[in-house]
Amino acid sequence: MPAAALKPKPLPTQSTAKRSVRLDSPYAPLEKSPLPAGRPREWYVTHNRRLKAMRLAIALLDSGVHIPDQARNETIRSTAELIGVHPPSDTTCHMVRAFMRYSR
Repeated sequence: MPAAALKPKPLPTQSTAKRSVRLDSPYAPLEKSPLPAGRPREWYVTHNRRLKAMRLAIALLDSGVHIPDQARNETIRSTAELIGVHPPSDTTCHMVRAFMRYSR
């Protein structure tokens, strides 16, 4: 008997399954914990700016903007309005492009 006949069949993927394969199971968001106290104000500003930039980068990637050069400030600001975030500063827009560049 050939060795190929002894191999078990691979599990079906989303494209080959007869029914849809569940990729994500539902999850509950984690409880937010307060930020640590006693840090300089600049640390909190930078932390929140990074979080906002990550949210915007994810939204841009989901909307089909995959190259940082496609993400001009106007595009990033319109995406922020679309997802309900205050318009980002030029520094935050720069950080969004940096996240998109280094995620590759």
